Amino acid sequence: MMLEIPEIGYVMLALLALAMLLAFVRLARGPSLTDRVVAVDLITTIGVAMSALYAMLHHSRVFLDVAILIALITFVGTIAFARYIEAKGMKRDAS
Repeated sequence: MMLEIPEIGYVMLALLALAMLLAFVRLARGPSLTDRVVAVDLITTIGVAMSALYAMLHHSRVFLDVAILIALITFVGTIAFARYIEAKGMKRDAS
């Protein structure tokens, strides 16, 4: 798929970069571990979107492969964190 007006794509990349900056602010401020994990998940999702948009702008399929790889790794990390929180919650309930 090609973008008809590439300037729109570059504006979209700039807006995604702004969104990523705001997500980094949330990552830094927290306050809880869960907030930080959600911020990291958001940052990687924005990174996937940026990679896919860049692939569309420059007609390069390699960046789509990168986007898929990042998305898969992020999914596994999110599942691992959810398991960690679940196990931590079970220990609190047992106490």
